[in-house]
Amino acid sequence: LLTVEKSQHVSCSTDVDYTPWQIPLGVWERFKWGFTLPLVALHYVTVPDCRRHGWRHWYLMTFVMSMVWISLYSYVMVWMITIIGFTMGIPDTVMGLTLIAVGVSVPDAVSSLCVVKQGFGDMAVSNAIGSNVFDILLCLGLPWFLKTAVTDPGSVVPVESRGLTYSTVSLFSTVVFLIGAMQLNGWRLDKKLGVMLMMWYLLFMVFASLYELNVFGDFNPPACPSSY
Repeated sequence: LLTVEKSQHVSCSTDVDYTPWQIPLGVWERFKWGFTLPLVALHYVTVPDCRRHGWRHWYLMTFVMSMVWISLYSYVMVWMITIIGFTMGIPDTVMGLTLIAVGVSVPDAVSSLCVVKQGFGDMAVSNAIGSNVFDILLCLGLPWFLKTAVTDPGSVVPVESRGLTYSTVSLFSTVVFLIGAMQLNGWRLDKKLGVMLMMWYLLFMVFASLYELNVFGDFNPPACPSSY
């Protein structure tokens, strides 16, 4: 089993009596409360808290409404990032490798920190690997299936970037590196292993972005001209 040496202090609230209407103490806390109150209030009203007494049988509605909000946020995020990338002349693949990847992975990182704080190192590692498997097999497979079998039967989904080969090889090598590093570290999650993984991630991001920006060759075709 994996062991955790020093877990960080992460806010992982499980307070079933939480209410967004209570004004916190402190200037900074009140600023954050007022800034996030509109969205937090919407979530509080539309997503039933199945941890509360009397709402425990509403867990399915909690799951469905959570998926609705995640889908809405994902749509807006991809829309805005696509516009930013097009305006600045940055390829979609680079925006996906950087901003979108970081944005959709923050919840995974927070949940992993929460379970690590509780001493479940195995769950954190499983979450990191399992989420990538889910993203590759289902989040790619399902849209492509719907596009080629339902929306436009017989069509294909072209992949414009040849630099994705580098990203795919890097992904497999990352899994091998993770397992090997944990074995050499005695299956312990500590600061040294964390620094190694962060450095590996930075190297991957730098070289993947350089590939997509055609620094090492003509991998990514130029964007089509537009009158906008």
